[in-house]
Amino acid sequence: MPPPYPEGGAMTDPTAIQPSELDQLPDRDPEETAEWRASLDAVTKAAGPHRAAYLMRRTLERAEAGGLALPKLLETDYVNTIPTAAEPTVDGDEAMEARITAWNRWNAAAMVTRGSKHGVGGHIATFASAAWLYETGFNHFFKGKEGDGSGDQLYIQGHASPGIYARAFLDGRLNETHLDNFRQEAGGKGLPSYPHPRRLPWLWEFPTVSMGLGPLSAIYQARFNRYLTSRGIKDVSQSHVWAFLGDGEMDEPESTAALALASREGLDNLTFVINCNLQRLDGPVRANFKIVQELEAQFRGAGWNVVKSLWGNAWDELFQLDITGALVRRLREVPDAQVQTYQTRDAAYIRQDFFGTDPALVEMAKLLSDDKILECFHLSRGGHEARKVYAAYKAAVEHKGAPTVILAQTVKGFTLGQGFASKNANHQMKKLSTDEFKQMRDLLELPISDAQFVDGVVPYGHPGADSPEVRYLQERRAALGGPAPARRTHALAPLPAAADKTFAAFDKGSGSQNVATTMAFVRLVKDLVRDKQTGRRWVPIVPDEARTFGMESLFPSLGIYSPKGQTYEPVDRDQLMYYKEAKDGQILNEGITEAGSMADFIAASTAYSTHGEAMIPFYIFYSMFGWQRTADQMWQLGDQLGRGFLIGATAGRTTLTGEGLQHADGHSPVIAATNPAALTYDPAFAYEVAAIVKDGLRRMYGEAAPGEDPNVFYYLTVYNEPLPQPAKPAAPGVDEGIVKGLYRFNTAESAGLDVAAANAPRIQLLGSGTAIHWTLQAQKLLAEEWGVASDVWSATSWTELRRDALEADAALLRGEERVPYVRQVLHGAEGPVLAVSDYMRQVPDQIAQWVEQDYSSLGADGFGLSDTREAARRHFGVDAESIVVAALAQLARRGEVKASAVKEARERYGL
Repeated sequence: MPPPYPEGGAMTDPTAIQPSELDQLPDRDPEETAEWRASLDAVTKAAGPHRAAYLMRRTLERAEAGGLALPKLLETDYVNTIPTAAEPTVDGDEAMEARITAWNRWNAAAMVTRGSKHGVGGHIATFASAAWLYETGFNHFFKGKEGDGSGDQLYIQGHASPGIYARAFLDGRLNETHLDNFRQEAGGKGLPSYPHPRRLPWLWEFPTVSMGLGPLSAIYQARFNRYLTSRGIKDVSQSHVWAFLGDGEMDEPESTAALALASREGLDNLTFVINCNLQRLDGPVRANFKIVQELEAQFRGAGWNVVKSLWGNAWDELFQLDITGALVRRLREVPDAQVQTYQTRDAAYIRQDFFGTDPALVEMAKLLSDDKILECFHLSRGGHEARKVYAAYKAAVEHKGAPTVILAQTVKGFTLGQGFASKNANHQMKKLSTDEFKQMRDLLELPISDAQFVDGVVPYGHPGADSPEVRYLQERRAALGGPAPARRTHALAPLPAAADKTFAAFDKGSGSQNVATTMAFVRLVKDLVRDKQTGRRWVPIVPDEARTFGMESLFPSLGIYSPKGQTYEPVDRDQLMYYKEAKDGQILNEGITEAGSMADFIAASTAYSTHGEAMIPFYIFYSMFGWQRTADQMWQLGDQLGRGFLIGATAGRTTLTGEGLQHADGHSPVIAATNPAALTYDPAFAYEVAAIVKDGLRRMYGEAAPGEDPNVFYYLTVYNEPLPQPAKPAAPGVDEGIVKGLYRFNTAESAGLDVAAANAPRIQLLGSGTAIHWTLQAQKLLAEEWGVASDVWSATSWTELRRDALEADAALLRGEERVPYVRQVLHGAEGPVLAVSDYMRQVPDQIAQWVEQDYSSLGADGFGLSDTREAARRHFGVDAESIVVAALAQLARRGEVKASAVKEARERYGL
């Protein structure tokens, strides 16, 4: 907090009271108010502005502690929140824990250095700074999964992974072969570079190295834990979520996107631990400012409990000497980059640059030896002392009513030597020299001899499987519920399948009623959530647009989750579909946040592992605002082995009337196709939606077929354009084709079209999603106006067809005979193939190389535009008439229709 007055004293005229917002309210005792103001002026004049500021801060803190409704201070002094005298006694053997931490520091550095000989890299400085932040948690706080409940959820900072591997090596979960294969996974024995459940599923729960996603996911994981408990699915009230973050990582917008949610919902089951080593990847985080103070203000302003652990015990003597407040003032004003400089300079420099700026500090420095100054400025940080960290963690888990953030100041590269500590380049420094390792060994007092360095290779260190260190470590973890981090693979019984009639209800079509596939999906879900055995496991997630997607009918029956329930009378209470919130509500209605909704989805989709409870999330969103905005989280979802249904609603480039470019999705299937865990479908009809959902429930939650990976998620595009929903064809192979990606919907003959010539030219029309309706119109025009017969195929998944074909190609290279499914079903089909979709041509062109017939495609490439559906489709050349012209052109190139027919068609249709 800046001083209330300029240096030198009080206001020029203390009686000249400045207007404020308080003047708008009646003052019941103006005389008392004047006395308070006069007292402040007197202190300022007699003791100076800094003393007055100190008293004001203490008064405001007292008021806050007493529950008075005053705005909180957004910043406190640049000192520890918990003074040394108030630190609790550590429940454990501190000397033993120091030895364990020393071994882990050594092996983390050795692993990365040895790996650097293979050119695979690694990060060595992050764990060096954060070691005590992790070790204190592992020794005293992080609950494992072998105790009651689900244990704690740990979001480990990605670049600190070598330290976590080192600890797993010490406790016997990893061996030297594992460590020597750090970042070398191809042989099957290696360790992934960062936390990755898909690559090391028994250890890692949460992928975090895409910076910013860890903190966002941690907030929604803590919130989802409350959701599970409130709904009676499982009591996980004893689980605590810990997110370990870097101060540079907090620049990512996702890192702070949901702070208000965590505070608003009182998530005291959540703790952020921010390693404030003052460095990002290439230099200082806030070179000219102070990142700790910035973060404190941000978190306190958002309603979080903030605990700062900045200085180690060596600073206590200095603070006791600070009778004028000059030291605290100086710490507050020195920018972060200068603090880093002090880390690398000698005592003379620090005396001049830090202490020499204030007469009171000059006098203080005279009382300090050079060794004392260097101890404080080089070594003594709150994040490097177990007692400081323990006190902060204990305060965090005991705080009620709000989440806690711990701001722990550390030195990046701590214990790695002056060649590493606080250097701007240390993030890119991958190894220590032999001499540096020997210096580190001596500093850490490890029993490693010079003879163990064979041919310049640094040895791993281990005190022995039955050593006091290992026994202590394992005993501490046993008391806390087993190893951590750890991911559980629960032997869950398959969820009972919903009744076939639920899905078969869509097979008969909609008759004369026009129904959008969005509404068909919502109707299907309404039936599924009524299932007595599995209905309560559905987790509907929507970012504010529930009414757009026709989901308001779910409000009164399922309720919208809120930890406060409903404290008001909804304005539409007298209506059938009123807005109902409840503590046990099933719907997660997140507001306008696709990122938050995806974080919800990830937490729900992995509950089968995190909590041993299979949940079935579906997240419905504007398709344009899903993959385009949050594709990184969808990769995170795949990395975390999530299961569920993503629904891209109001999909397609031309199906939204008047919304324009920003809403016109012509590419989400392209982005989705890049994700190996995403099964992407573009269903055209309601019965296709039902068949795909049925198969998804079987594969992800029921009995997966041999060779099928259940750890996938489904992306379905659905449309808001009401159209007739036909009955499912009775031909064999339709259900298989829907799931695999292609089946014949009809032929010219089965459609009742009269093609007079017996040898009429024929073409195969492939359509997906809403485009199949224009394709069917084109089929009729081709027959009635041009004498061309056509068969119409529904391509429910271009991407799955491509993946099957790629697998077939790989099988052929292995000497196995396998024909791609797309080639099987199109084999022998007469004429060329024309594929049509409401997306860019790249979507249907995914299968082109495996189609034996002449292949061409139409799609909506380019930017969208505002207009009617018909005008937009004409603009992109995908309407029925454009399909006809393209089909005729394709047949003309083959000599099966006259070339003049193409020109005639263009003129007739005004193209």
